Amino acid sequence: MPISLQKGQKVSLTKGNPGLKKVVVGIGWDINAFDTGGDFDLDAAAFCLGDNGRVTDQKDFVFYGNTQHPSGSVMHMGDNLTGAGDGDDEQIKIDLSMVPANITRIAFTVTIYDAEARRQNFGQVSNAFVRIVDESNGQEMVRYDLGEDFSIETAVVFGELYKNGSEWKFNAIGSGYQGGLAALCGNYGIDVE
Repeated sequence: MPISLQKGQKVSLTKGNPGLKKVVVGIGWDINAFDTGGDFDLDAAAFCLGDNGRVTDQKDFVFYGNTQHPSGSVMHMGDNLTGAGDGDDEQIKIDLSMVPANITRIAFTVTIYDAEARRQNFGQVSNAFVRIVDESNGQEMVRYDLGEDFSIETAVVFGELYKNGSEWKFNAIGSGYQGGLAALCGNYGIDVE
């Protein structure tokens, strides 16, 4: 039975599953009826962070334009351009056993592509969620449904995996940002052209 989290809740993934190595982070959303008429293209990404909350290298940003971390520990499974249908819209696979020692947190974010030009924001997105699935058996371990109403934000940090001693835990964050991907990249130390 998966654990359903509230904003700010943390849960250990490995304490009750000592052999856990590979997880799939599934992220999904729906577009509500009050949209702008244009297509919505939401993009999931993973920022692989050190203790200081910033990347150590530009390649620590895993997204549709850089689908695999150099270590092979984080892999983006492809860009969904519409968010149509049920279930996960985008997935990021994590091999916990291959995460480099200098990476202690992996933040999962979603941004709206070209949001400013299309006059779109997360207030027009509903049923957003992030879930962690044990890749070995397909079991959903943790789920966080973002119930918040983000009226002006164009980027949201859904949650993060983080290392606590030898344990991997998940933190349901649900914080919104204005300024889209550029704001997130700046926050995590990525140079934006």
